[in-house]
Amino acid sequence: MDIVVLTTIVASLFVVIGLAEPLAGWLRLPYSVILAMLGMLIAAGAILLLRTEITDALNPAAEAILGLPIRSNVFLYVFLPTLLFQVTLGMNLRRMLDDWVPILVLAVVAVVVATMMVGYALAWVSPLPLVACLLIGAIVSTTDPSAVVSIFRSLSAPRRLARIIEGESLLNDAAAITLFGLFMGFVMLGVPDPSLGDALARFPLLIAGGALTGWVAARVAIWVMGLFERHELAQISISVALPYLAYIGAEQSLGASGVIAVVAAGLTLNLSGPGRLAPQAWANLREIWDLLAHWAGALIFILAALLIPRLLEEVRTEDFVLLGVVILAAIAARAIILFGLLPLLRLIRLSPAVERPYRVAILWGGLRGAVTLALALAVTESFRVPLEVKREVGVLATGFTLFTLIVQGITLRPVIRWLGLERLSPLDEALSRQVVAVALQTVREDVAKTTENYDLPHDVVRSEAKQFGARLEEAVRSAEENTEILDRDRITLGLIALAGAERDAVVSRLRERSVSGRLADRLLSDADRLIEGARTGGRLGYMRAAREGLTYRWSFRVAVVLHNRVGLTRPLARLTADRFERLLSKRLILRDLGGFIEGRIRRIHGRRVAELLQELLSRRIEAVETALEGLHLQYPGYAEELERRLIRRTALRLEEREYTLMREDGLIGPELFTALMQDITARRAAAEERPPLDLAARATEMVRQFPLFADLDDERLARLCKALTSRYVDAGEVILRKDSTPRKVYFIASGAVELESAGQTSRLGRGDMFGQLAVLMQRPRRTEVRAIAPSTLLELDEARFRRLLKRSPILRAGVRDSAGKRGIAAEALLSQGGPRNV
Repeated sequence: MDIVVLTTIVASLFVVIGLAEPLAGWLRLPYSVILAMLGMLIAAGAILLLRTEITDALNPAAEAILGLPIRSNVFLYVFLPTLLFQVTLGMNLRRMLDDWVPILVLAVVAVVVATMMVGYALAWVSPLPLVACLLIGAIVSTTDPSAVVSIFRSLSAPRRLARIIEGESLLNDAAAITLFGLFMGFVMLGVPDPSLGDALARFPLLIAGGALTGWVAARVAIWVMGLFERHELAQISISVALPYLAYIGAEQSLGASGVIAVVAAGLTLNLSGPGRLAPQAWANLREIWDLLAHWAGALIFILAALLIPRLLEEVRTEDFVLLGVVILAAIAARAIILFGLLPLLRLIRLSPAVERPYRVAILWGGLRGAVTLALALAVTESFRVPLEVKREVGVLATGFTLFTLIVQGITLRPVIRWLGLERLSPLDEALSRQVVAVALQTVREDVAKTTENYDLPHDVVRSEAKQFGARLEEAVRSAEENTEILDRDRITLGLIALAGAERDAVVSRLRERSVSGRLADRLLSDADRLIEGARTGGRLGYMRAAREGLTYRWSFRVAVVLHNRVGLTRPLARLTADRFERLLSKRLILRDLGGFIEGRIRRIHGRRVAELLQELLSRRIEAVETALEGLHLQYPGYAEELERRLIRRTALRLEEREYTLMREDGLIGPELFTALMQDITARRAAAEERPPLDLAARATEMVRQFPLFADLDDERLARLCKALTSRYVDAGEVILRKDSTPRKVYFIASGAVELESAGQTSRLGRGDMFGQLAVLMQRPRRTEVRAIAPSTLLELDEARFRRLLKRSPILRAGVRDSAGKRGIAAEALLSQGGPRNV
């Protein structure tokens, strides 16, 4: 095809893409449905022009459209990696990891159930071999993610529910394409009835090989992108190459799933990219990929729709019966998942509750699209597939896609209205009136200042103010007369708004570059948990989510084991440094939220709600400061270095802002501005480097850090090291309970603990000891000791402690000092002797 003709057609398709989005909004239909209809109209029009004598002038254009080199490889190797990679970059992985069980179960199980039900139902009524029927089942089991996402956005569904369903709809493409490749191999080999066990046995190998390929490719790409820190376009270019290299490497080199490789590469870059790239570079990369995916998604729909008339050329009457079987089996399979598996996951607390209207909307919104047509096209192009199988695959896959796009797509909005899902709840209706009243009051104040500053004519101002005042009076009256919002609901709404303000503060700090992209990602996930906790559990859910944001997760426990048992310190150092930085930033953000409560929450929900929220916020700040103090006690020097780093980053941001203002005001020229910005970039790169946190310590070095053992010679110190045993405790773990029998004395090698006795608390850090008085007094303990940070303790049994106490003047002085603070006669305790050697 002539390059001029091809360029003209592609440019015209972009015009169609530009017109399709506003047309979809005007007709209130899914965007993919509009694209498919336009594609079919273009193809039908081209065929009509060639087969009629209306005009011959447009025949070259029609021939060019119908002669476009549309092959399945174009969809699978050009468009599909782009779509999958962009989707993974846009996912909130930290939040999805919280629900990975239901997402993975729904994605994999839904595809397998749909494939099996469609395949066996079709094999029962058609002459096709079972493997061909299973191949058709895999092709039609993919859903169009954009349709599902648009449904939930239009319904304002709960975020966790929307995240689970969106994740399922996105990942089931990968599972379905993997199954497609599996059954396609059997069809080309001529295996009519493969063993289900043999078929599914290869499934994990395809997934594992693809996942490994994608992970390795992404790690290499991230390393290379890190080398080009000052070259943003180079980083974006490498990201564009990543999904294609991962896809081709998995498919052609390992025979694994290229789709899984692309998903794994995207997930890896999503997790690691924000920490390795500058915030603005990461944001620009995401924007570029959003645009690429928009174009790819639109082109794949239009080009696939152009093929529909060609795929339906050999349709027969009996094919409509088979199509009905496919439709019923596919809908029944999706219904089993939504009305059978989802409630089961809810019972075992792996999934949130999904109301029946939502499930009906999801059932009817399971549209199929370009991926289904692309897979069908791959079958029809293969010379190793029997002709009858190719014909049935093309007809049934295309017919099923048309049914979902035209019938389900067009009736989706009426179904949603029939289910009552587009109406606001009474709570949201009541809240809207409150919000309108507060917003109008703020607008009136700002408008008054504006008119005063510009000295507008008084008659005009008075006329407009009278109309605005009437509207404001009506809004206030409606809000005051509203009795539908209970105090409990006001608290919930206030907490949701407070968590939203916390999220906005994180985004603002990310833009100002006062927090890193990786840290912002974690803080945003914490804020999302607060929103969902408040929405589902009110005040208790909010505080539960706040506590979970401060707990140490399984990854930290694994890092502690690696550090203590294997000697691998890097994971623990990184996680500890991350926690330090996160707590520092969270403390600053929480302290700024008090003004939001007074300025917004009080005006919308009243004084009582605002005071309660201030109390909850104070408790959160106290919890953060407690956790931060524990780390300060554990690593005092490192905390100071992080605080200095925060100040340096803030100063750089302010300096950059001043240079930008001077450049805009014409005080400095572009050459000087460029030189100044290059200097700031270099200094920012140095300021971004986190100070090293050294956690490695041998037993002797660990003991030497205690001032209590300073008077021991090397021989006694070595014997003491053999007598001491290490104990590793997590934050929140109770070390000693009240009324327990004293048996050991504890020395804090790292970490911090809190002692509670008679309602009073005190804290000890590295180098301190506890438990010595109870051992010497031989009375049950009256103090409870709890770790407030991950801690390494050295334990010494009673007999060895008494021998050491007899020998060490410094240790006796320490015991004497601790006893004096408790008002205990120290000499009576120290007079209890023992052997003179340690």
